[in-house]
Amino acid sequence: MSEHTTEQQTNVADSVATANERFKRSFSGWFWGSMIAATVVHFAIFAFWPELQAEDVSFSVDEMEAIDIPPEVEIPPPPEAIARPATPVIADAVIEEDITIAITTFEENPVEDLPPPPSEVETDISAAPTFTPYTVRPGLKNEREVQRALQREYPPLLRDAGIGGTVRVHFFITEEGMVQDTRIDQSSGHSALDEAALRVADVFEFTPALNRDKKVPVWISLPITFTTT
Repeated sequence: MSEHTTEQQTNVADSVATANERFKRSFSGWFWGSMIAATVVHFAIFAFWPELQAEDVSFSVDEMEAIDIPPEVEIPPPPEAIARPATPVIADAVIEEDITIAITTFEENPVEDLPPPPSEVETDISAAPTFTPYTVRPGLKNEREVQRALQREYPPLLRDAGIGGTVRVHFFITEEGMVQDTRIDQSSGHSALDEAALRVADVFEFTPALNRDKKVPVWISLPITFTTT
């Protein structure tokens, strides 16, 4: 039994020794084959791989401009304090208590020696818009007719485009309440609207203005508004 076992162990040791020898003998071939293959792969990579170039990361430095320092400014000294006003001094003059003003009489000042009264100069206020005093403002008599005139005179192109505006118009109204003159006081910014406002202004009728209980001619300024709403 022991001889048979010893023989088997000897055979196994011979087979292991033989495999190890075969591996040692084939190592040289595997090593040099691997080196040749690695060399071929490296040459192929360098031959077919695109050339790599480093990115230009250079930079330039701008020259700094020297700035001249402004000269030092001498600060003036603070102004001197304002002197306090002197204490008022009471005069020593003596004023008589019985001072009277002489009575003015026609004997001492005859009428012939007096200057003539100023002549009254009548000013034509209708020449240009001006301030005219009154206590009762003129009242509009025909508001409905004015509304129809606004719709009639509204320029169609501006109305269809939805463009409106307000024109202030000067009215000169006579003692009878009639509109004698109209002028643009403040434009709307559109000449067509300004011209239409003057045509509408000719339709206005007023009650006379009063200065206390007297009818007077006056200048007034009213807005004329064109709107699509």
